[in-house]
Amino acid sequence: STMTNLIDDDEPETHNYDYDLIVIGGGSGGLACAKEAKSFDKKVALLDFVVPSPHGTKWGLGGTCVNVGCIPKKLMHQAALLGESVKDARHYGWEIEGGTEVEKADNKVSDGLSFDPLDISEPEVKFNHSWRKLVDAIRDHIGSLNFGYRTQLRSLGVEYLNAFGVFVDPHTIECTTSQKKVSRITARRFVIATGGRPKQLEIPGGEHSITSDDIFYYKKPPGKTLVIGASYVALECAGFLKGFGFDVSIMVRSIFLRGFDQQMAELSGKYMADHGVKFIRPAVPLSIEKLPSGLFKVTWEQNKQQYSEEYQTVLSAIGRTAELKKIGLEATGVKVDETSGKLITENERTNVPHIYALGDIIKDAPELTPVAIRAGRLLARRLYGSSKETMDYLNIPTTIFTPLEYGCCGYSEELATQAFGEDNLEVYHTNFKPLEWTVPHREDNACYMKIICLSKEKERVVGIHVLAPNAGEIIQGFSVAMRAGATRSLFEETVGIHPTCAEELTTLSISKRSGKSAEKTGC
Repeated sequence: STMTNLIDDDEPETHNYDYDLIVIGGGSGGLACAKEAKSFDKKVALLDFVVPSPHGTKWGLGGTCVNVGCIPKKLMHQAALLGESVKDARHYGWEIEGGTEVEKADNKVSDGLSFDPLDISEPEVKFNHSWRKLVDAIRDHIGSLNFGYRTQLRSLGVEYLNAFGVFVDPHTIECTTSQKKVSRITARRFVIATGGRPKQLEIPGGEHSITSDDIFYYKKPPGKTLVIGASYVALECAGFLKGFGFDVSIMVRSIFLRGFDQQMAELSGKYMADHGVKFIRPAVPLSIEKLPSGLFKVTWEQNKQQYSEEYQTVLSAIGRTAELKKIGLEATGVKVDETSGKLITENERTNVPHIYALGDIIKDAPELTPVAIRAGRLLARRLYGSSKETMDYLNIPTTIFTPLEYGCCGYSEELATQAFGEDNLEVYHTNFKPLEWTVPHREDNACYMKIICLSKEKERVVGIHVLAPNAGEIIQGFSVAMRAGATRSLFEETVGIHPTCAEELTTLSISKRSGKSAEKTGC
């Protein structure tokens, strides 16, 4: 039924509403959908309003990815990797003397606490990192992106309303600006693209913890930090903070990276532990107390015992919640899934025919920027063009920017076993060491790759997993091959580029079933 009725046509396209389409939310998906709809010469409005975080952090147009997600995260990840590269550089013959002098002010905080300078040194090399300089540089870049989105909407003719929108009936939205100016607008169709926000830590003193909404704009160096959670946000933030030389601990309730391949998740965590990140696991936080010194005393339970320690920053990364509670959905009849708190949609359409939804608020869709962008564009083409193309939510490549990146596409080993049965799978794998790591004498066999193949279908590849430097760049290309139905023999027949990490995927010959060691020696 869905394929025959992809759009709502029970109301005429000629109407007396103010707009053809109102998009609620100016993140990746909302912007893409609004711009695409405008290309069909429709009258489009886009509402975006950022409610400040409990710590008062706010930002401009563009949504999570641009302001408090992928963009600042990747830049901080890059900053941390550069610290590693500086350490490696002297092994390659570079002589680094003195390093940059950082203003002492950078290591002082307004309440008089002072931090040790960030000395990321080995005996032969000394250099410092300026947290403030990095935050300012990232903020400047994000500001330029915010400005770009605003000017783009203006030049295309999409009406941008910096107001909080609430449905008052199925076709009407009440808009409230930051100056509390209220107006009402109507539309033939709506797209809800409000995204998500971090879950707040609900324990006594939980309000003292910051989230990913705050860390990228944090004025003072975080110092000794406790990260609570084992999501990719938790591991990524802990990874780059450790890279800047901070003392970092991660409190984990049970498993790392729920929903991802657990062998890969454990290897990623092991690499972080081997590089100085401390893990408190399994543990549950009980309370946070702010001490007169300005430090935070965190108490937790671990193996039925209580422990506590003092930290300068507590960063909570325990998951995200869809932003749907305050937008008046009850006035529209749109149904929300009680378990996930998200919208149940079919081809982005809710149970109310003229109201659609995109991105992180959709049940069972990956919470990824490029997913929301593509789904938004395809939706606009179905609504206003003659397209019948729907979003394919399967086999989406993604990468977690932990210190050693983890990229994957397709099934995890756990899900593949559930879907196809263990006897029908052949998993080929290898450990290896990038050539670049040899001269600085970094560890052997810390990197790992595997492909999951269906033995009855000529070993068609249904899962690719890469733990290596630049895993994101590697997985992007191989995901195209996998989506096209590549088999292991096709991987083998492809000549590798030597010496690269990516070539390891073309020489995989050891199956897990064989029981042989996957560790590598030589090139």
